[in-house]
Amino acid sequence: MNCFDKALCCLFSSILLLASPVHAQNKNRHDTKQVWEPDLGNGRYRNPIIHADYSDPDVIRVGNQYYMIASSFNSAPGLPLLQSSDMIHWNLVGHALQNLIPNETFSTPQHGKGVWAPSLRFHDDKFWIFYPDPDFGIYVMTAKNFAGPWTSPHLLVAGKGLIDPTPLWDDDGKAWLLHAWAKSRAGFNNQLTLRAMTADASKLLDDKGTLVVDGNLLPGYKTLEGPKFYKRKGWYYIFAPAGGVEFGWQSVFRSKNIQGPYEDKIVLAQGDSKINGPHQGAWVNAEDGRDWFYHFQDKRAYGRIVHLQPMRWEQDWPVMGNMNVKTGIGEPVMEWEKPVISTTAASRNNPATSDDFTSSDLELQWQWQANWSPSWFSLSARHGYLRLFSLPWSSDKSLAQYPALLMQKLPAETFTVDTSITLNPNVIGLTAGLSLFGMDYAWLGLKNTGQEKQVKQTIIYAECKNSQQSCSEHQIEIADLGSTNASTETELKLYLRLQVKPGAQALWFYSVDGRTYHSVLPDNVTFQAKPGRWVGAKLGLFSLQTIPTSNFSSLNKPVNDSKSSHVYADFSPVQFQR
Repeated sequence: MNCFDKALCCLFSSILLLASPVHAQNKNRHDTKQVWEPDLGNGRYRNPIIHADYSDPDVIRVGNQYYMIASSFNSAPGLPLLQSSDMIHWNLVGHALQNLIPNETFSTPQHGKGVWAPSLRFHDDKFWIFYPDPDFGIYVMTAKNFAGPWTSPHLLVAGKGLIDPTPLWDDDGKAWLLHAWAKSRAGFNNQLTLRAMTADASKLLDDKGTLVVDGNLLPGYKTLEGPKFYKRKGWYYIFAPAGGVEFGWQSVFRSKNIQGPYEDKIVLAQGDSKINGPHQGAWVNAEDGRDWFYHFQDKRAYGRIVHLQPMRWEQDWPVMGNMNVKTGIGEPVMEWEKPVISTTAASRNNPATSDDFTSSDLELQWQWQANWSPSWFSLSARHGYLRLFSLPWSSDKSLAQYPALLMQKLPAETFTVDTSITLNPNVIGLTAGLSLFGMDYAWLGLKNTGQEKQVKQTIIYAECKNSQQSCSEHQIEIADLGSTNASTETELKLYLRLQVKPGAQALWFYSVDGRTYHSVLPDNVTFQAKPGRWVGAKLGLFSLQTIPTSNFSSLNKPVNDSKSSHVYADFSPVQFQR
């Protein structure tokens, strides 16, 4: 429901004057329980194994360890690195790409651009990542240790519209690269192209390659993409989804000749299950010899969440999930026997959410929405707090354009997150808050207004519709925390709480004492979270200093550094609860 509809605004204004208190639940705000747990505790697991936006996952096994990477688009650091010992619990151990290239392009937010579907392999005693940028080409990185350091990206092939690369080193020593096409850049799609490359992936050996699978020739096919290339028992296999991320399916193509022709078979589709569009992923052969398939499900505001399906082989075709005897096509399972029974506590990690800000650096779940600078934050200025230094920002611009928006993925269907903020009380225009960011976004926080010697701190709730189309924020003043004299160093703290309900419906609360919380929105009114460009909604923290548009236009652009160490907001630990 849009709380800025004309009729509702009148209701909103009257209710704010009588904001009803909501008393804090008797839960430990430092509860370390995971907000999503895939292990059912009875030898079985449930899907999704990761209820967070790790889009286009690729997974491999090396020895008894399992490794995953995913798309990261314009977020930095990019290319998340996850590791597991039991295939269902995953620990975020780093990022392969600290900032995107070229730097001048990604110094400002480029929603939906950047790192698209990558491929992970282990070859020649090292890890390899092949990742595409649809506007620049296909890059290659390597590392001896999965957690890094990774080499700087090498541009294997330049060009627009080359996406979803997947390499294959054949038994005869030859190396190949298979990739798809993005119609938005190349002018066509639904095709997979095979190209020869040097064994060290330093360059391609042909200019045009060979069209090995043409989805336009297959009945009902559209948007064939996301290939993963394998070889098994003399067969070359291409695992590739088609039909679109929300309502498509997973196909497999096979041939005895790497250049085709390839025969096709749909191996996984929604069918009678509740899992829409089982899409793009990876075949993994476990240490015990059993086979599994990772894929994602597009869950709108929650992003592209990760599922794990059992897999077996029949007549040299993979069979995934539960076979529908009527259609002969596999369907996703909601739960299954765990693939690896582990007794070690360390193996039960899930991607982190909460952060107590006591480390020397930000925890790995945090990403900026553009290339970042260490000058944007400090974890040492005030122990146990994150200090975000404010960039100057035009009063007519939205958070969608602000590079220093610090975000993390939504971790579950339902959860509650708590934090608090304090602003430097002597800076006019200083604004900071907690945001729920996507195509539409909302935030709750504090803003310094008033005159130079008498600063007023006001609680603000804001919404912005169609944020990536240069939307204008609608801000409502909820309450005043009071005024501070410029000669004092008085700090006023505001406690913030966000509750996300099923369907990504959000409720906002604030408190001035950390005990009694007040609802921001009227009864039965929620903010509907929306996905971003190719990504799910994200939780965000920000601190900025609004200045008149005329003054902002005179600044050097792009804005990429904090100009003053006293223009800041401090955030207390961010705590998630189920």
